Amino acid sequence: MNILDKIVADKRKEVDLKKALIPVSQLELAVLYNRDTVSLATSLRNSNSGIIAEHKRRSPSKSVINQSLNVQDVAKGYEEAGVCGMSVLTDGKYFGGSLDDLLLARASVKMPLLRKEFIIDEYQILEARAHGADVILLIAAILNKDEIKNLSETAKSLELDVLLEVHNEEELRKSIMPSLDMLGVNNRNLKTFEVSLETSKSLSELIPDEFVKVSESGISSIEAIKDLKQYGYQGFLIGENFMKTDNPGKHATEFINELKQ
Repeated sequence: MNILDKIVADKRKEVDLKKALIPVSQLELAVLYNRDTVSLATSLRNSNSGIIAEHKRRSPSKSVINQSLNVQDVAKGYEEAGVCGMSVLTDGKYFGGSLDDLLLARASVKMPLLRKEFIIDEYQILEARAHGADVILLIAAILNKDEIKNLSETAKSLELDVLLEVHNEEELRKSIMPSLDMLGVNNRNLKTFEVSLETSKSLSELIPDEFVKVSESGISSIEAIKDLKQYGYQGFLIGENFMKTDNPGKHATEFINELKQ
């Protein structure tokens, strides 16, 4: 069993427990449930930088990245830096995140927020809506075609953007459907954790132009973004590069300023 299989097995137990504790009717009564959402896809299309900055405390591949910062300060710093949106890890066991992080970020900023999670059940999409997310992530590696269709259509019915993440051509081909807004290519091999931007480059021509192309993982330089833009990418998810510093917002500002030059 690889790390992804372990995460999904644990996630199924977690979701079953949450469903027993908090009914859907309670989620639908949340103050944020009916708020107007902000489109990340639109933000990326209209941006020169395309940066989606991430809040991530730790990960299975890198263990601790940064446990000392609070999510409100990180969110405000990112928004002031001019990023297009913020990705908030909400998995607790493997990434040290929580839905509270999403709530705190939402209370601090107006930019689009992505709930970055291992979504396997519609219930998690309702949770995302109730906690102030504008976007959900779906991971093709853990979902079949019907699941991607059902989950993405549920998200669209709740006025949430959908970012679908793929790692290879097989995942991409099964995933392309009208209920997606963005197609993300993860440059990290989830089995070996090796990172290569060639993954984004090789898959770029297979992604139809109606979707915003997003490159994820291993992006740490201005050169990499300028290179990927030539392949049609408009979004760039950056987490570790900013989060490993003592002031992610400041480093995001410097990065974006340099990118604009």
